[in-house]
Amino acid sequence: MGTKLSDTDVTSYHSSSMEQYAKHIAGRPEMGDLVEAPVIGIVKLALYVDLKPYGTGVIYGREFLNARDVIKKINVGDIITAKVVETETPEDGYVGLSLKEARQALVWAEAENLVKNKTVLELSIKDANKGGLILEWQNVVGFLPASQLKPEHYPRVNDGDKDRIMIELKKLIGQKIFVSIIGANPKEGKLIFSEKSGAQKERTEMVEKYTVGDTLDGEVTGAVDFGIFVKLEDGLEGLVHISEIDWSLVENPKKLFKTGDKIKVKVIEIKDGKVSLSIKALKENPWKAAESKYKKGAKVTGVVIKYNKHGALVSIEEGVAGLVHISAFNTEEKMKEKLELGKSYNFTITLFEPKEQKMTLTLVE
Repeated sequence: MGTKLSDTDVTSYHSSSMEQYAKHIAGRPEMGDLVEAPVIGIVKLALYVDLKPYGTGVIYGREFLNARDVIKKINVGDIITAKVVETETPEDGYVGLSLKEARQALVWAEAENLVKNKTVLELSIKDANKGGLILEWQNVVGFLPASQLKPEHYPRVNDGDKDRIMIELKKLIGQKIFVSIIGANPKEGKLIFSEKSGAQKERTEMVEKYTVGDTLDGEVTGAVDFGIFVKLEDGLEGLVHISEIDWSLVENPKKLFKTGDKIKVKVIEIKDGKVSLSIKALKENPWKAAESKYKKGAKVTGVVIKYNKHGALVSIEEGVAGLVHISAFNTEEKMKEKLELGKSYNFTITLFEPKEQKMTLTLVE
């Protein structure tokens, strides 16, 4: 560790006149200041540094014990950074210092710099809860809210069930991810991370390679109530909304697709770094053929395929459906008595706008 000074050596290093000078000199270090100084002695439970021209600094007592593992590696002559915790110790007028608090101050200063520069870090996921992930940086525990996860890591859980979200997040424990610090609060000892901001530049560059109208090969990475997620390349996913899966009614994407399925998709929108995709856009629009086959007032046969708050949805052919309004039956119960799901009935077309894909029907009694 280097030569240790005795109590007598340290005392003789600074004369009494020097100590008196240090007490009154202008610019003496103040509480909270960080100082850099050479170590001049390590004695029992005290470490002394030279704070020329202000006097001597000392790390002693509890502050020495808190930093003893670090002090073991320090030699006389080494330059250390410490934080002022006493402007004058009661017994000898030294400046009281702390290595531990200096370390913390430097860590938080670095954290604030990382926030400012949007620096990307690679960190391991330590734990997870219902709200997000627990990460650790420089021995400081931080939180990454689920809302700040990239799409491929976001838990795809129906109805926002928090218990199921936590189960999905727990699966990520141990993985390394690229994140950036978006919030640093030293008073509360809190760090907030984001995976989105860490990858935003990379994602933007990826998205810029695509244009609306592109036909792409993709891989299904997940199916939810509102659609399916499709990987276009490593680090980039797009969404096929349920309304863009097929011209026919789709009620449960999970029954049609599973993770790993290879499919073709068409880019229909690029906005805010997000890619919207369509499968049905690659298929012939059945309403175009229907335009020459049907018109207002025509009699048709259709199958009841769904009830909604407006009435009953009736399919007259694959991908072409119209609404029978509930007002024609007065009550929902009467409508369901007259029009049973899965059964065929005769109807009259009362509105037909194929370009807008709109059609209304009335039941022929």
